[in-house]
Amino acid sequence: MVVDFRRARRDHSPLAINSSSVEIIKNIKFLGVHIVENLTWTLNTRSITKRAQQRLYFLRKLRGAHLPSPIFTTFYRGTVESILSSCIITWFRNCTTLDCKTLQRIVRTAEKIIGVSLPSITNIYITRCIRKATNIVKDPTHPSHELFTLWPSGRRYRSIQSRTSRLCNSFFPEAIRLLNSG
Repeated sequence: MVVDFRRARRDHSPLAINSSSVEIIKNIKFLGVHIVENLTWTLNTRSITKRAQQRLYFLRKLRGAHLPSPIFTTFYRGTVESILSSCIITWFRNCTTLDCKTLQRIVRTAEKIIGVSLPSITNIYITRCIRKATNIVKDPTHPSHELFTLWPSGRRYRSIQSRTSRLCNSFFPEAIRLLNSG
């Protein structure tokens, strides 16, 4: 896959590995995440939405059994929320507003089925992002550990400067903002 954000798009020369040419593709599914050549996440969101809605069917079927709400919540977290939060720190901040609303609609539907308030998709993202950043800070052998450096005061992390919204919305600047906010 070739990712190119230049305004004047040019054809790229064919890539060759061991004298065999490599096919250039428009999108790929890698570890359950759909990556598109322009790095939009609509295809990924559609895939997640479809799988989560299929799992909501089972939640509706369980409602007829009149089980207590903690069992429903556990089932929701294991079947639906696990799909919604799969690799969420990678793609969530660069989703469109429409994609975020689509994902939140699934959470609201599950709330209506279960009858209990559930964490929003944004809260799931924030929780996962803080947890991942904290694990990176604690592990000095992690390749990204050096990106989390403290100011001389030792209380806040240095923010990563970026000129584009794509980088500004990526994991590292967002994780530093969340860690510094509390």
